[in-house]
Amino acid sequence: MLCLFSVAILLLACSYWKLFQRLDGGGSGNTNLEAEPSSASDGDDLAKPLSTISERVVVIMAGDEKPTFIGVAFGDGDENNRKKGHEMNSGDMGMSKMVAGGLLAVKKLKAMNSKAEMEFAVEVEVLGRVRHKNLLGLRGYCAGSDQRLIVYDYMPNLSLLSHLHGQFASDVHLDWKKRMNVILGSARGLCYLHHEVTPHIIHRDIKASNVLLDSNFEPLVADFGFAKLIPDGVSHMTTRVKGTLGYLAPEYAMWGKVSESCDVYSFGILLLEIVTGRKPIEKLPGGVKRTITEWAEPLIAEGRFRELVDPRLRGNFDEAQLRQTVNVAALCVQGDPEKRPVMREVVELLNSPKSRMEGLRIHSVKYRKDLLEMDQNSDEEEKGMDNESNVYGVFGAMEMKRNMRGDGRK
Repeated sequence: MLCLFSVAILLLACSYWKLFQRLDGGGSGNTNLEAEPSSASDGDDLAKPLSTISERVVVIMAGDEKPTFIGVAFGDGDENNRKKGHEMNSGDMGMSKMVAGGLLAVKKLKAMNSKAEMEFAVEVEVLGRVRHKNLLGLRGYCAGSDQRLIVYDYMPNLSLLSHLHGQFASDVHLDWKKRMNVILGSARGLCYLHHEVTPHIIHRDIKASNVLLDSNFEPLVADFGFAKLIPDGVSHMTTRVKGTLGYLAPEYAMWGKVSESCDVYSFGILLLEIVTGRKPIEKLPGGVKRTITEWAEPLIAEGRFRELVDPRLRGNFDEAQLRQTVNVAALCVQGDPEKRPVMREVVELLNSPKSRMEGLRIHSVKYRKDLLEMDQNSDEEEKGMDNESNVYGVFGAMEMKRNMRGDGRK
């Protein structure tokens, strides 16, 4: 098994290098890039992959069996399957069956351009590095001449977003116990990225639609297309802003400064969203937009914790867990990144609901007006929540193409 695992990782690295060479303009200039077949076979172990793709798919398996793909739903008339697929920032998600009867999710890039291809390369590289029960792992990918596919395990309960604001919101599958499990599992996944891999990985797009739920509602953090690798000794980097407004740390949204602390801020917003059932940005009458921190700030300051809880839970929650979770969220969304805890501390605090953290306040940071104007309408669910790319505030692969200075001026 160790040998097979090593071969798989080597193949992943080689294929990624070929893709990177193409993106960088290197190599022989050949525009047809094919993923390397497994050296353990002559390629006959994989049937025609994904119905319409002629290129070979490299599949990295956790077990010994090698699946054969027999088809995938990408706008092929099977609307039922399409609704079941996940949707992520840069690609549509379809479904594919394995011979053994299991389901896989297949992410297909929406656009074939240099930015999308770089996100594809980043995601494949990052997924090849990580192994954690709360991170969505790589099962395979295809780097064909005209398509880019990434293969994951299919998550039958879709995303956290679909349960908080989407097609399952009215069914209230997420009771208090499940919500706390989602919070703790997601925190552990992020802690692994920040502290247990080298170089450290910043996700840069922590949000409800990027937390997927398996059949037991165990959370898996997904979508690493925006991820950044941070070498040891580097406190922060300045980069183009990508992500979802409402979750973005102020220093990142306004000045492009990214660090692990940006993920901590986003996670704090996610905590508030899970507890309250509210969106990170709400559209009020008259077109005014309000962030979840602006709404929660006075309630937390006055100790009115019970009023924060999602009314769909009908009062069924643990008050000690509520106070601890909200206080941890308040720590995470501090305006000063130096005052935020690291994810290892977040996990420890969430595991200790009896420890007292009283008197914390949320320092609500208002986004600049021009940033809010870039944000999509927060009531997009009226146009159909089955399509998660239409959900509030999604930048997707869009970048803010402006030169950011430390003083916030253009």
